Amino acid sequence: MMLPFRSTASLFVGLFLLLAVQTLHAAGPIFTPAAPNVAGTSYYLMDFDSGRVLAEKEPDKRVAPASLTKIMTVYVVFRELKSGHLTLDEKVTVSQNAWETGGSKMFIEVNKQVPVEDLLKGDIIQSGNDASVALAEHVAGSEQTFATMMNEQASRLGMVNSNFENSTGLPTPNHYTSAHDLALLTQALIREFPDYYRWFSQKEFTYNNITQQNRNKLLWRDESVDGVKTGFTDDAGYCMVASAKREDMRLISVVMGTSSPNARANESQSLLNYGFRFFETHRLYEAGAALTEARVRKGETSKLSVGVAEDIYVTAPRKHFSELKAESEVDKAIIAPINKGDTVGTLNVTLAGETILSKPLVAMDSIAEGGFFRRLYDAVLVLLER
Repeated sequence: MMLPFRSTASLFVGLFLLLAVQTLHAAGPIFTPAAPNVAGTSYYLMDFDSGRVLAEKEPDKRVAPASLTKIMTVYVVFRELKSGHLTLDEKVTVSQNAWETGGSKMFIEVNKQVPVEDLLKGDIIQSGNDASVALAEHVAGSEQTFATMMNEQASRLGMVNSNFENSTGLPTPNHYTSAHDLALLTQALIREFPDYYRWFSQKEFTYNNITQQNRNKLLWRDESVDGVKTGFTDDAGYCMVASAKREDMRLISVVMGTSSPNARANESQSLLNYGFRFFETHRLYEAGAALTEARVRKGETSKLSVGVAEDIYVTAPRKHFSELKAESEVDKAIIAPINKGDTVGTLNVTLAGETILSKPLVAMDSIAEGGFFRRLYDAVLVLLER
């Protein structure tokens, strides 16, 4: 889907502008019902593609994550797999320490060798604390060092209200995260590792002749739900990160501190239904699409194609998507040399006069400096235009 597009630099496309004006005259008032009242200490609902927040309550409150910690644990392991430092069929020798870890278990045995893939499934599907520790020790030598790796990734992802001290989520005083941070982590995990993410939708896993079911009740209730993870400790309460995809729209919900397994599932379902019912998400522009042209001074050429470096998605209230307006603000003084990918302006998308998205506009090509006389001529023009 392409929006009517206007460039404040000088590019006005008559047909697009006419359509935009007609749309505005036909538009009705924008009304979106309030989010449901979620019975939890905090919650967060966001669109996966656009990142738009659809509902939230104390999203940055630091809370105990319980087994939601394991989302970060497997994220770190997935990165090790992607980098080639680890393979799925690589054998992990189970330590006494991993075997003794309390709480939920995969039921691995001391000194037995278990493939990394089985440990990941035991971690994701069975929520095995023993599997988490075995993976941490294998990747980093110790769980403490692995926690350092977890925190490095948290910092890289912008999880400013998180600190991990172990790979399991078992309570310690300085082990915490937030609903917002967990949504950011889940978004990164799904985007970067779609092939591994499918394990989060697996309903059961059998290891050592013991079959355990996934604790995510929504996998049975809602066929659009394909993850992600549940958790519980006395400090954390019952919590859940869920994700669902209906048609081309994916949502991520985080619910913390509910009172029971049914409550966390019900509240998560309520948030997801709300998001899908009252919002829609579409891709407006494709990565690499040229949206306008800009004037370049002192270059080999005076025209530069300007576009976006990444796919641009926008989430808007249902039935109001056609009322969106896109406008480019291109820098007034673009001086060569210009490298492909350099930021040269901003794309703004508005709805009813409110900016709902801003993204950088970038150069689609490189432009080298022009010759002496070209540079001199443009320098004079720049002075005259001041």
